[in-house]
Amino acid sequence: MEPSWLEMRWARPLYLAFVFCLALGLLQAIKLYLRRQRLLRDLCPFPAPPTHWFYGHQKLLQDGEMEKLEELVGKYPCAFPCWVGPFQVFFYIYDPDYAKAFLSRTDPKSKYLYKFLIPCLGKGLVSLEGPKWFQHRHLLTPGFNFNILKSYVEVMAHSVNTMLGKWEKICGPQDTIVEVFEHITLMTLDILMKCVLSQETNCQTSSTHDLYVKATSEASKIIFHRLYNFLHHLDIIFKFSPQGHRLQEMVKILHQYTEKIIQDRKKLLKNEKKYGNTQKQKYQDFLDIILSAQAENDNNFSDTDLQSEVNTFMLAGQDTMAGGISWLLYHLALNPEHQERCREEIRGILGDGSSITWDQLGEMSYTTMCIKESLRLAPPVPSISRELSKPITFPDGRSLPAGITVVLSIWGLHHNPAIWENPKVFDPSRFSQENSDQRHPHSFLPFSAGPRNCIGQQFAMIELKVAIALILLRFKVSPDPTRPLVFLPQIVLKPKNGVYLHLKKLP
Repeated sequence: MEPSWLEMRWARPLYLAFVFCLALGLLQAIKLYLRRQRLLRDLCPFPAPPTHWFYGHQKLLQDGEMEKLEELVGKYPCAFPCWVGPFQVFFYIYDPDYAKAFLSRTDPKSKYLYKFLIPCLGKGLVSLEGPKWFQHRHLLTPGFNFNILKSYVEVMAHSVNTMLGKWEKICGPQDTIVEVFEHITLMTLDILMKCVLSQETNCQTSSTHDLYVKATSEASKIIFHRLYNFLHHLDIIFKFSPQGHRLQEMVKILHQYTEKIIQDRKKLLKNEKKYGNTQKQKYQDFLDIILSAQAENDNNFSDTDLQSEVNTFMLAGQDTMAGGISWLLYHLALNPEHQERCREEIRGILGDGSSITWDQLGEMSYTTMCIKESLRLAPPVPSISRELSKPITFPDGRSLPAGITVVLSIWGLHHNPAIWENPKVFDPSRFSQENSDQRHPHSFLPFSAGPRNCIGQQFAMIELKVAIALILLRFKVSPDPTRPLVFLPQIVLKPKNGVYLHLKKLP
């Protein structure tokens, strides 16, 4: 009688390995099932939109239709759970009292989104936690004091005027349709290159830095799609996917670019110190601040830290500002009465606009109201997220346990009909002093709030004011009705098909 295959020496280890793997798989399945049941129990007080048993709300979010989010905000007061696959849930909030309770805490950043950002940004202010974050924030804050920011106004004006010179050549004396987002993206890159790195790149006219811009955009898109594809949350699956390979290529481009600039600056400073021929700069750039911080805290601020912070400000600053300026221009194009009122205010302050100063920016009260209303309608960063380190109880008495990922939907907050009357209407008067004083302080959060608010918000407001002031003095803008603006929410808000406007040179 022949022995069965199980009795053979070579088969037994395979059989035992199979049984072991099967047992592990079964234990993991039980663990996931219990996790889902626990989440369903914890989230029971919060109604949710209908969900697919396997995909959850993945398709709803990946489609990126902001109108769907607005419908949910109106239908589910304060918050709703959003499932990404059968075992992971993001808890969306968009109520000012919920936002206040959430932002007053020091919960760590969400391990999902911010973990996915680290390959691009490194471990800088956006992704750091705890004492390391406080140390970096303390060291970098001097780079955004008023004396430093004042020196950037002239630099910003020069870059904006370069873009306007291009528009004048494109348009001539006639009304011409121009896709402005691409131009504004290069202009914001030009500003950052100068203010962060003191680099005169001519990127607006030579287009030699298009590769950097495209790498930034493509990396952002890949990270966004990874966030809402739960299978790609597993590093081993994402790493070997086509998108994973492509992201590695984009990251290599981004890091090589900034690393070369940093090393060139270090060599320059070393030579100046060696030969004593230090050249006085017109202004102190952000890289100077970081290098000074590194020199004073060598043991606590490495070259890796340095590059991470440079990457963070370059990538985060360019995308957000390109969007912020573009959305503002588009909203003023749709609302010519507000555009003309801004233009009259700016003419009264700047005259012909041959120069612009720090003090003049503070006089643009109505223009500032329009900027804020545009940031309400289209916040450049549509959401932020944290993972609860301990339970939280909201003002209405409902609670969440530790471990839940909470997403503050800034878009949902800014379009919440319970806070804003006619939320889709562009109405700058919402930001008059009287109306602002009557509103909940956590109703308007384009730069977040609390201890981790945006360190660059003053820089952003200055750039918005300089850009819109100089543009409106030289051009009248109106929309192209055949190509309306469609928002594409990624890590930051992007235009799905560009931003097309009629530009008319003013006499």
